[in-house]
This record gives sequence, C-alpha cells and structure tokens, in this order.
Amino acid sequence: MSAPFIGAAQAARLIAGGQASSVELTTEFLARARAHESLGAFLHLDADAALEQARAADARRASGTASVAALNGVPIAHKDIFVTEDAPTTAGSKMLQGYRSPFDATVVARLKAAGAVSLGKLNCDEFAMGSANENSAYFPAQNPWDTARVPGGSSGGSAVAVAAGLVAGCTGTDTGGSIRQPASFTGITGIKPTYGVCSRYGMIAFASSLDQAGPMARSAEDCALMLSAMAGFDERDSTSAQRPAVDYVAQMQAPRAGASAAQPLKGLRIGLPREFFPAALAADVNGAVRAALGELEKLGATLVDVSLPRTELSIPVYYIIAPAEASSNLSRFDGVKFGHRAQHYGDLLDMYKKTRAEGFGAEVKRRIMIGAYVLSHGYYDAYYLQAQKLRRMIADDFQQCFAQCDVIAGPVAPTVAWKLGQGSDDPLQAYLADIFTLPASLAGLPGMSVPAGFGESGMPVGLQLIGNYFAEGTLLHAAHALQQATDFHLKTPEALR
Repeated sequence: MSAPFIGAAQAARLIAGGQASSVELTTEFLARARAHESLGAFLHLDADAALEQARAADARRASGTASVAALNGVPIAHKDIFVTEDAPTTAGSKMLQGYRSPFDATVVARLKAAGAVSLGKLNCDEFAMGSANENSAYFPAQNPWDTARVPGGSSGGSAVAVAAGLVAGCTGTDTGGSIRQPASFTGITGIKPTYGVCSRYGMIAFASSLDQAGPMARSAEDCALMLSAMAGFDERDSTSAQRPAVDYVAQMQAPRAGASAAQPLKGLRIGLPREFFPAALAADVNGAVRAALGELEKLGATLVDVSLPRTELSIPVYYIIAPAEASSNLSRFDGVKFGHRAQHYGDLLDMYKKTRAEGFGAEVKRRIMIGAYVLSHGYYDAYYLQAQKLRRMIADDFQQCFAQCDVIAGPVAPTVAWKLGQGSDDPLQAYLADIFTLPASLAGLPGMSVPAGFGESGMPVGLQLIGNYFAEGTLLHAAHALQQATDFHLKTPEALR
C-alpha cells in the first residue's frame, strides 16, 4: 500500500481492515519525510520512537483491542508548539533549543490515547509569531506547490507535512489565522475550533486569550476524526469549555432536515460579508472563492449578503492585544530554570538581558516591545483598554450576522502564497494579510479553510467558513459536502507524486 497523500481517516480504515499495517504506513511516511527534508517541514524526526509506536498499534489491532482507538496506528506529527515528553520542544526558537518537557500537552496525550503514531515535531514561526514560517529560528519551510514560495504560518511545517504527503494529519495552532492561512496556501483542510474546545495545557503560550489548537489534514473527514480525539474539557486549563464529548464525525455525516442526496446543504444560509470581498482582493482568489460558493449553492445552500463593519479594525485590535499578552507570557523565558542561557554575563540583570537578546528572534522582540508599550502606564487606557472594547464590538458584529445566516464564508487570505523573503522587510504588510482570519479569532469563533481551487499562478486558494460558537459540526458538514462534490482537496503537487 502506498502511503503518500493518504488522509487520517483513510489510513485508519486501512489499518483497522488489515489492508495495511501501521508499521508499513509509518515506514513509508518516514522515508518520504527524509526524501523531502529540504522542504523544511520537520524540526525533529524520530524514526525509532515512531516505529515502536506503530508496532504497538499493530499489536493492539491483532489482539482485537484497537476498536476503541479511532486513530490506532495513524501516522501524524505535532507542531513544535506542543510540549512532548518523548521529543524536543523548541517552539521554533533558539530560546528553547534542546529543551525536553517532562510531560505531554493534553492534545498530544489525547491523540496518543486514540492510538496515533507521532513521527516527530513540525516547523513553525518562532513562538507561533508569523504568517510565512520565515520566523523560525532554524530554517524556513517551503511550499510544496512552489518551493520558492512560503507555506504560510505560523503552522507552516504542519501544512507542508500534509500537503507533501509526509503525514496523514497533524496538529496546528491558530492565534490569528495560523491554521487557516497555511492550510489555504498549501491546498489542505484545517479547522480552528471555538476557543476552549481544545485544551491549551502544554501548548506554549503566545496570546492566551486567542491561542487554540486544531487539526490540519487532507479532508474535512480527517479533521473531524482528529478533532474528536483532541477536544474535550481539561481541568488543568482554566479556559477549557466544560462540555460533553462530541463525535464530530457523526455531526459531519448527520443529514440536515429536509436535505437530499443531491442537495445535502438545503436550508443552510451562508453569509457573505461585503468586507471580505474588497476591491483589493486578488482577482484569482476572488474567482476561486466565488466558484466554490457556486458549488455550495448547487448543493442547496442559500447565499445571503451580510456585513462585518469592523473588519478593518481587527488588525490594530489584534496587534495590540496579542503582543500585550505575549509580553507577559514570554517573560518566563529568562534563562533561569530552563531553555537558553547566555554564557558570558556580569550579574543577574545582565544575564537576563543577554539571554533574551540572544534567544529571541527579531519578530518576537518586536512584539514583546509593542506589548510592553501598550501595557505601560499612560498607554494602557489609550491602547489596550480601547482594543478590548473594540474586540467586544467585533464579536457583536458576528452575532448580528448569525441572526441572518448559519455560516459565514469568504476568502482566507487576500492573495495566494507570496515568494520567500518577500515580506521580511515589511512586517506590516504581513500583518495586513491576516485581515480575513483575525476577526473570528478575536471573537473566539470556529473557522476553517477548505481547498477551493487554484489561482492564476497554480497556487492553492482556500475558502474560509466561520461558524457560531461550538458550531464545528456545521462547518465540517458543509466542508464535507463540498469535498464530496469537488476534488480540490485531492489535488497534490505534481513534483511530489
């Protein structure tokens, strides 16, 4: 059985049915990961540990005890923002180079309990700060559709690993679009669930009120399967939502009232915010998104014009709140208890200064300084407090939209993936590229990117779907219906086939 481009759900079925063993699939994925090392997807690949887990998964299946493990033997990998007991965790930073956690993040532990096999840790922008994966302290990841282009960020390594067929699925995190944007840029499927659905315990914090874990994979079915394992209340995370366990695969497959096989989305109202289709939107992105919306109409959905009037304000609001929280969260990296420590220093204060100067990259330092500034005396009320008020207004705008529709749709990003190095001299330009993903993050809403075709340059385009709180099932159902009627999610980079 050939492993490349097999999704998590298909891999689970093959293993459960005995058509392939976990060892066979894991071996082939590992071989591909080594063969395509130049793509920069992995920061740490552990073949010995992965094969040991695969053998244990095959033993469980052989003994008949694997029926409760939905992902038994499925090869995945984790964004290097999740701490792992059996592999290094760096968060893409020199500050944590060589660090090994004494425990697993909750998301990692739950996927392990579901039987998944971890191949290693995936590249990302340093402390998840970036939109291109060029802020990794080690090396940038490359988009497998065009290696001269970025894969998006901050979960760029995760996106590359799925798009290049190096894993069957993987974890990512989304603070302002870091699952959805790289998924769009690489032609895969990714979902950021409602804030609080997945535990943040063991996920290295960037902006605590925004960070959320989610799956990235080939299809909506893959994401539903993985999210079912990842989600759930965790008493160790004070922001974890106290809700009963959810079977997202069942929600994805459940037929809508009044729907039919030909029109599975009958009755679904999809809102199109006029602010998500500005004149500055790239023509090829607009064309692909409009075509995908036309497919949703054929499946029975109704398109409704709505408005999110504060969309433009999401950029300044996010880039005040997120850096403010980052300046606090990253104060723990001081060289005292763990991580990098400067070799030469005079006193304790000098050690702090030199350690942080050496360990943090330029973008992380920039955001720490911005955050410290907006939280400082005399500026807190003028910036941070006002941003929090606007954040509530942005959330209210969404609720007014959901009074008129069930799902909100639009592009994930204004353009397709840009060239490597193109945005490195102008960080503000990269910030502006997040305009369509930031609003849902600020509101804590679920959002996903679904492959919607290709731009003029042959680069993938993603359709963004946003739902109301805890409406992941609705998003997955709509995405699955679209993927049953189209084959965009099955397309793969020609050079890697």
